[in-house]
This record gives sequence, structure tokens and C-alpha cells, in this order.
Amino acid sequence: MWLGPEEVLLAGALWVTERANPFFLLQRRRGHGKGGGLTGLLVGTLDVVLDSSARVAPYRILHQTQDSQVYWAVACGSSRKEITKHWEWLENNLLQTLSIFDNEEDITTFVKGKIHGIIAEENKNEQPQSEEDPGKFKEAELKMRKQFGMPEVEKLVNYYSCSYWKGRVPRQGWLYLTVNHLCFYSFLLGKEVTLVIQWVDVTQLEKNATLLFPECIKVSTRDGELYFSMFLNINETFKLMEQLANIAMRQLLDNESFLQEKSLPKPRKPLKNISALKRDLDARAKNECYCATFRLPKDECLDGHTDCTLWTPFNKMHIPGQMFVSNNYICFASKAEEACHLIIPLREVTIVEKADSSSVLPSPLSISTKSKMTFFFANLKDRDFLVQRISDFLQRTPSKKPCDREWKWNLADPGCEEVPELPSSSPLAISPTSALSNRPANFSAEEVPTASQGLLKLFRRNSDELLGPKGAIFVPVKAKEKMKEESWNIHFFEYGRGMCMYRTAKTRELVQKGIPESLRGELWLLFSGAWNEMVTHPGYYADLVEKSMGKYNLATEEIERDLHRSMPEHPAFQNELGIAALRRVLTAYAFRNPTIGYCQAMNIVTSVLLLYCNEEEAFWLLVALCERMLPDYYNTRVVGALVDQGIFEELTREYLPQLSEKMQDLGVISTISLSWFLTLFLSVMPFESAVVIVDCFFYEGIKFILQVSLAILDANMEKLLQCCDEGEAMTILGRYLDNVVNRQSVSPPIPHLHALLTSGDDPPLEIDIFELIKTSYEKFSNLKADDIEQMRFKQRLKVIQSLEDTAKKSVVRAVSGDIGFSIEELEELYVVFKAKYLMSCYWGNNRAAAARRDQSLPYLEQYRIDMEQFKDLFISLTPWSCGAHTPVLAGRLFRLLDENRDSLINFKEFVTGMSGMYHGDLTEKLKVLYKLHLPPALNPEETESALEATSYFTEDVTTEETHEDKGRRNENGPEKDEKGTSPQDYRYYLRMWAKEKESKKETIKDLPKMSQEQFIELCKTLYNMFSEDPVEQELYHAIATVASLLLRIGEVGKKFSNRPMRKSEDCKANNTQDPVSEEESPTSEQSQNPAVEQQPQADHEDKTCGDAQPEKAQQENQTLGDGLGEGQSSPLQLLSDDETKDDMSMSSYSMVSTGSLQCEDIADDTVLVGCEGSSSAARYGSTIDTDWSISFEQILASMLTETALVNYFEKKVNILQKIKDQKKMERQFSSSSDYELSSVSG
Repeated sequence: MWLGPEEVLLAGALWVTERANPFFLLQRRRGHGKGGGLTGLLVGTLDVVLDSSARVAPYRILHQTQDSQVYWAVACGSSRKEITKHWEWLENNLLQTLSIFDNEEDITTFVKGKIHGIIAEENKNEQPQSEEDPGKFKEAELKMRKQFGMPEVEKLVNYYSCSYWKGRVPRQGWLYLTVNHLCFYSFLLGKEVTLVIQWVDVTQLEKNATLLFPECIKVSTRDGELYFSMFLNINETFKLMEQLANIAMRQLLDNESFLQEKSLPKPRKPLKNISALKRDLDARAKNECYCATFRLPKDECLDGHTDCTLWTPFNKMHIPGQMFVSNNYICFASKAEEACHLIIPLREVTIVEKADSSSVLPSPLSISTKSKMTFFFANLKDRDFLVQRISDFLQRTPSKKPCDREWKWNLADPGCEEVPELPSSSPLAISPTSALSNRPANFSAEEVPTASQGLLKLFRRNSDELLGPKGAIFVPVKAKEKMKEESWNIHFFEYGRGMCMYRTAKTRELVQKGIPESLRGELWLLFSGAWNEMVTHPGYYADLVEKSMGKYNLATEEIERDLHRSMPEHPAFQNELGIAALRRVLTAYAFRNPTIGYCQAMNIVTSVLLLYCNEEEAFWLLVALCERMLPDYYNTRVVGALVDQGIFEELTREYLPQLSEKMQDLGVISTISLSWFLTLFLSVMPFESAVVIVDCFFYEGIKFILQVSLAILDANMEKLLQCCDEGEAMTILGRYLDNVVNRQSVSPPIPHLHALLTSGDDPPLEIDIFELIKTSYEKFSNLKADDIEQMRFKQRLKVIQSLEDTAKKSVVRAVSGDIGFSIEELEELYVVFKAKYLMSCYWGNNRAAAARRDQSLPYLEQYRIDMEQFKDLFISLTPWSCGAHTPVLAGRLFRLLDENRDSLINFKEFVTGMSGMYHGDLTEKLKVLYKLHLPPALNPEETESALEATSYFTEDVTTEETHEDKGRRNENGPEKDEKGTSPQDYRYYLRMWAKEKESKKETIKDLPKMSQEQFIELCKTLYNMFSEDPVEQELYHAIATVASLLLRIGEVGKKFSNRPMRKSEDCKANNTQDPVSEEESPTSEQSQNPAVEQQPQADHEDKTCGDAQPEKAQQENQTLGDGLGEGQSSPLQLLSDDETKDDMSMSSYSMVSTGSLQCEDIADDTVLVGCEGSSSAARYGSTIDTDWSISFEQILASMLTETALVNYFEKKVNILQKIKDQKKMERQFSSSSDYELSSVSG
């Protein structure tokens, strides 16, 4: 490549001049190429350690003038060919011009200007994004691609200088972190270390320091552990490695990670030596943290953040913190944790203005909202720019739609009447639990009461009437509830109400004391962020309900099954009203997110949401739960719950070490945590108590659930330590949770269906839910959300890799019974197969592979590859290498294996094809090869005669049907006709299934005959297969003999098949065998004895009508083959005198004795000997004899006569070695020196 001219002071240091002229030098780096000795080793080591560009570009061209000692580098190249091209251009275009100049300075100026011009011309056509990356980084990316053989689509994220510890010796080199791989390269004194690890293979990432290793990063894979140390900035490196490994885990978990390309904001000023991709990843990490902190929709994009102060009217202070601005929100977080959080949706902003600066309040900014709240920010560094950005976003914010006016919260609701400051026109000053009867929707409140209010309001009146006089005991409780409402109203007055509320430690205290039932739905919506999504998607739920009505799939079936199991003890779900509302919400969500669809436990959580919210609100709360607050909890493998279970185990080890060991021995944690986490304690605790847990969860997130779980274990520690088995521990915990009570609940107690595990006559000890919550905050409140996210990443690696290992074992176990490979070989093949699929996902052009994976399918069906991927695997793993013909053979095998014709094959089909080539005897392997030259494996387009192809399909259609539907044969013909016309009952399909099972092992009799053109294709494949074999000449002799013999057999068979078939028809009348074997018998038996034409016809009939065994036929074939193969005279007895003369001059043996007969010779130049007349002796490609055919038995018998062929097909090949070679070949390492390869994969 051309370089912007750079000054070089010492031209000869570490470089060798290879060409020179008065103005330019072409130089090669010492040690590059062959030889180099000690100097070359030292130079190579220096290049790696110092990250010299000479490692990737070992050739360069310098510009020089005679009297100057200064040189200018104008070009560099990675190969001699590249640099020679530049050298020739300079000689042809510049030398003559430069000789005209008198002044040397003018020469140098002219050369520099010319080179700059060339570079500018080249860069003109480049894509704009490549200009983002600084030169140094682009150079590093080139080095990475050259060193590790990565394609253009594999992007480098960043690179770091570090040491890799090989044993106790550190190898200094460079760590390259790409989107899909971790790569390391080191070259020290002739020893080269190259590592390539896929992120999807990483099982653990740890940053630690030991005595042996200084502060280092440990990367664990299934094959071992690798240690990297001596980083300049180890924290930055580790954080980036975590991000990339996390992305890889998401790819294993679902398809969307491959398919989604989020447009993330980029910094305005490029940073030196940082790639655009690294900036994007940093932006993504900040964006995810921002959305999680403020519970914003996942598609919100952070634009930037700045330090500032916020005036808080409730304590008359300026609180320092950070302002975050995104496309739809302005948020504030105080530096002191929980001092204050604020969320201002831009849809609510009316005025943004700059106030006058003063010494007390520098650079103030005032933001007013529709709810008549005004927020003052100060100490803004770049206020003008910030105001401009907010103005830009405000212009893009859609104006209020007419229907949004209908979203007024009704101030007549209890708890709202004492807030006169907040006008009813404000969307943020109202309660989301009010009537929505005016809202435009496809269902009205009259038809569906649950569309306008929570189920609890509908059913409370009934329950109060049922209680009668006993209701008097709830009077003090109701007074307490009124006091709670009063406390919240005071809080709303001081801190604001709705989305723009100041959220402080005071808010958390109120939540811990329990949210009043009248406000529960409103505050759940606000704290979870579900309100934001509901307001910005008006009518979305109603549309989903309409679309999903009357649709049925697996998810809807599961929903119907679980509807009546959802809180059956609550009166709201003992009638069709509550059940119908639950059905609509769950079905709508299943249609919104088919990846999750429906998962058990969603019904329990949703039923509780419906008690306090209307249907639409419950739906958006469910969205917030499943997609943001409990990520991956409700997918088919409950990965998120398993991840948090791992965190719970880790926290138990940290906080309750004594109990942790006991719990691990009993295996209790894995049992309890799933039911606790998936249903938020709703299924294991009385409803009135569990709903308080849900209150705190919506405010605090998963941190609170972990906190309470630790408190429950801590409260039962003594009893648990004395347990002998899992059952006893579960009984203790079950009894404890059953007796957690909420004495402040205004609702009548609902009988808990969880078994009351009381023992003896002692009344159970009741535990107050508020005391339990208080204890959890006192003992375990130092849990931090950031720490939990960090632990989630670590556990996600472990859980997903564990699930992948389970999937691998499951798949291998499922296929091992029918396949000849060992368990170890199958596991290695699975790793290679999955790696090929994943590679197509991130290196494929159209990313279609990612869309093919369906998580709901069984493990065996989840990874499927197409023909191109199969060809790559086939070429590297097949024992039948056919040179340039190998891809053709791979395509045929793919079509043979693809039984359902969807152009994809799963792992079982893949290993079935491989096993056919590696295992079994000669007969089995030849059977596979034979099938590869018949339809459907052989495409009609692959043959050269369209006429022959057409006649084959018209003539042999019955044979093809027989081959494809061999399991569906029936003994009498009329029943076959009946199948096509009348519908069949299930018994018919059961019979068919049983027959398919029985006839799984096909015999050689089942194979259809092969036409002449298909046979020639088979010969072509065999000739290609034997090239470069150690006994190539013997194999060519053998196949030439067999091919000549089979062509003659086919000719003789044709004579018999063309005769009037009267006797065969007589025989057919007496024959009671299956029609298929009947069809095969005459032709196969007749053609098996072509050399004995004088045999009495009666004897022939006996053979035709008899029930000959395949073994007998094979013996006869072998005898015949031996007889014909003994010398040249035997086959010639069948030929005329003229043909004999031709063959005497050039026999089939002499044609191949020199080894010159290649596949192409068959196609174009070779006359195949032993065929009658001009039609049979025609060249391949001319008119093919359509009456000619040959059976598999005849080919097998002929092959058995040649020892070389038998030895070739019975030769054992080690597939594990092939897999090992294939893994090495995945990366084309381009180093010319001897190197030490440590490739860690799969």
C-alpha cells in the first residue's frame, strides 16, 4: 500500500536492500523469508514486542536523493508481489520525469506530492466508516487479519500488549479482541505462539492476582485455562472482554442478538487508537446501564451525560449529580446513592429556558412540565450545547395525539382528593387505576369490566358481604390503610406525583411499609417504567388482543391448560370474568413476543397484576417484567432464573458460609430458588404477604428478592444445619413461608393452597412480613445493583455453557444408537457442526442462518446447516477426497440426506452421512456411493444428456417411488389405489409407522438400477477419488477393469431385457413375491449370467422364478467376476471379431497402465471398450443408450474381484485426526517461520 511519505533516518538498519535506482530503494526486513539466522530471530522478536509495522509489511520502498542523508518511506507491502507492483509503477511513471529536475529538493517535493495524490485517489472510493478508524488501528487490524487468517467481516474491537503465560514462562505479545474471537500472537527468538479462541467457547472470565501470576486475566474454556498479564490498563481490557463474551452468550441464547444491529450514538471526536466498534460497545454498555437505572424502554438511546446540580425543593438544597439526556427523556441521578433520582419524559416538557447566571447559581437551566412542576439544574459545563440538544429532541417528540387527552387519571379516586395543587388535566398527576371507559379501544368497559379497573375492585364488595359481622375486626386495619394513603398523599405533595416524582430514600421507606391497595397499580406502573411504554403505545394492546383472538398455537394451548391453576383460591379467578381477562393478557403477550410465548409461572404473576390493574396496565407490567426486570426468566430454558440462582448460591457462600456448604450437600438451593424467583414468592407465601414483596420488587428490582431470600435462610439457619436430607429442609422452609403473615392487609385472608406443613399440636409461629423485610434491609442492604449485574454476567457464562453441554450430551445420546461413531467422535463432530453454524451466523452475508434457529425445537433440530456449510465440512472431513470433484459429491450427499427437502440438514442427518463413509463394510460404503449417483442425490442438470434424463424419469418413475417410499409398500395392489382416494384413519398411519420402523434396514435388493449415464458419473467419481492415493496406479488398473466388465454386463443384460417376456409373464403369474422384487428378479438374474448364453432356457426360468438369496447372487456374481477377470481372453469371448481386433491393439488394461487416464479422459476422449456397435461404443456426451442398466449387486460383485478396490474401501480412517486438522485449517496462519500452535476451540 502507498504511504504518506514518512522520514527515515537510517535506511540500512534491520533492512536489506534488494533493488535500487538513483531515486528509490526496495528493501526487505531482515529475517523475513528463508534463512535470516540469529539476526532474523532477533529482528522478528523486536517487531512483535515493539508492535512494529514491519511484521505485517516486511517490504518497503524508500525515496532518496544522492546528496541527502534523509530517506522517505513511500510504500510498504505484505508480499513481494504487492511491493513489486508499486516498484514497477514508480519505474514506469516517475523515473523519466525525475531525471529532468535539477534541484533535489524539487525532486523530493514532487515525489511527495505525487504519492499524496495517489493516496487521495485511492481513498476517494473507500466507505466513509473506514475513515473513522485512525491509521494505527487500521494497521493493527491488517496485522490481525494476516496473522490469524480472519475474513474482512471479522472486525477488530481493540488490541493490547500483554504476556501470555505458557507454563511458568511469560510470552510477550499482542492480544487482539475481535467481535467473535480472542486472539494472541507472540514471537520470541524463533518460538511463535498463536492462540485463537471463539468467545462462544469461553466458560469463565476472571480477573485475579496470585503468587505465581501477577494481576492477570484468566480465560477458561472446556479445554483448559489461559492466563494473560502485564496489561497497561487491565480494568479496561477485562471490561471489554466481558462485553464481548456476553454478546456471544446472547447469541447462543437467542437469534435476535445476531439479527439486531442497534444504532448507537458515536462520540463526536474520534479517540486515538480506538476503533469505532470499541466506541459503539462502550456506548452500548452505558446505554444499557442508563436504561436499567431509570427503568426506561430498551430502545432508548443515551445521547450524553454531564455533571450538574439539581435544586430539590423538599429539602431546599442543590444536590450534585449527573444529568443524562436521551432522545425521549432527561434523567438525573445524585452522586450520593438514593439521595435523589428524577425522570422527566420529554413528552411532558413545555418550556426549557436558560436562567440568569449568578455566583450562587452558575449556568442554571429551568425545565417546566405540563404538571406545573419546574426543575432547576445548575453548574452545567456546556449549557448552550445542552439546550440545543434538548431542543432538537423536543422538535422530534411527537405532539400529543387527540386520544391522549382521554388518559386523564380520575382525581375522584381515593387518595387523590387531597392534592388540589395538581390539576386534573395533567397526565402525570393522576392515578392509572382509574376508569378507562372513554379510551378508544376495540372493547368497551360495559362489555369487559377488566378493561377499566382491577379485579380486586370488582370482587371486594362481594367478599365484604360474605364476611358479614366479622368484617368489624378489619376496622383498625382499614384505619391503618387510610393512614398509609395519607402518608403517600403528603409524599406526593412534597415530592411530586407521577413520572416526574423526586425518588428519594423517603420513597423507599414508604414502599417498605407497604403500598396502599388504592395506589398499588399506579405505583407499580411508575416504578417499573411500564407507564412510559403504555403512554407511548396507545391502542397497542387492543390491537394485539384483536389479532390474537381465535388464533391457536402451542402457547395458547399451554395458556388454556394453566388458566384455572392461576390463584384458584381467589374469588376473582373462580369465574369466567377473571379467567377471560387472564387469557387475553397472556395470549396478547405470547403474540407480542413469540420467542418467549408462554412459560409456566407467568400465569401466577399476571393474575396478581390483574387484581390491581386493568388489562392494558397488567399487559405492560408483564412486558416490563419479562423483558427488562427479569431478563430471560420466562424463556424455554429459564436461563435468567438459573443465572440468579447461581448469584444466590454465591451470595449464600459470602454471607452465610456455614449454611452454604450444608445447602450444597442437600441440593436445596436449586430447588427453592426457582419457585421463589419465577413467581416472586407468590406461589410459596400467603397472597397478602407476597404482594408486599412484589411492591418492593418493583421499586428495587432483583436485588430485593435476593435480599429477602438470604434473610429467610438466615432466619432458619439453626434448623437447616440439623437437617439430614433435602425433604426435611424443604419442609422447614415451606412451613416458615406458609406462616409469613400480613396483619395490615385490608383484604380478607385468602386460604393458601400450599400445604400447611405443621407438625404436632403446637400452633405455628407467625412471622410478620414487614419484620422480615426490615431484617433483610438491616442485614443484607449492602447488596448493590451494579455488583449483581457483574455477577449476572459471570453466572450467565456458566449457565449457558452448562446448558450447551447438556444439549450436546442430549443430541449425542439421541443419535449414538444408530451411528457407528463413538461417543467421543460424536461429541467432536457436534462441536465442529455447531461451530460451522455459528460461523455462518456471524460471517454469513445475509445472516439468514441466525433466523433458522428455533429455540422451541428439540436440541437435535436447533442447529441446522445449509448446502454451502455442509460442503465446507464435507471437504475437510470426508475420507473420499475427489479433488476438484469433491464439492460436487458433497452437494449430492446433501441432497440425499435432506429428506424433507427444506435445504437444511440437522446434526443427525449430518453424522448419518459421515458414518456411511467411515463405518460399515465394503457393501455399506459402496451402497452410499451408489446412491450418490441416483436421484435425488444426482441432479438431472449434472448429467450432460437432457434426453437421457427425461427418459430416465419417465421410465423409472415407479422405481424412484419405490426407493423413496420403501416403508409404505403393501402386499396387494387394490389397497394402494384405495390409499390415494379415501382418507385413512389413525390405524393406517400406525401400521405405516410400524412398517417404516421394520424396513429401516434396507437391503441391496431395494436399490433401483443405474442407467448408463449415471454409471459413467460413478466411474468419474471413482477416478477422481483415487488420485494422489499411494497405490494410485493399482486402483486405476482395477477400476478400468471393473468399468469395462460392467459395461459389457450391461450390454448383455439389455439383450435379455429386450426379448419378448412371455416366459417371464408366465412366471409372474405363478410368482407370489412382492411386486418390487418381482420387477428386479428377471433383469438382475438374467444379467448376472451374461457369459453363459448357451444355458438352457428352463434353467433360466427356474432362477427367475425361484426365491434366490442375495448371498447366493453375490457368490454367483463373484464367480462370474473371477472368471471374467482372470485374463483378457474371457471378456473378449463375448465380442465380435472386429471388436476383438480393436481391443488387441489397445486393451482396457493398457489404456490405464500409465496412470494417464483421468476423469476428463472418460468424459471427452476415451472410448469405453467392451460395448457393442456404434451406440455402445459411443463417447460419453454423445447419444446414451437408454435401455442399458446395471444393478448394485453386479457392481458389488465386480468390485470384489479387485483386491486394491476392496482394500481402499475397507481402509480405516481416523475421523478425530480429520477434525483436528479441520480446526487448524479454520484459520490460515500465514507465518513463514516454524510456529507452536495452541489453538483452543470448542
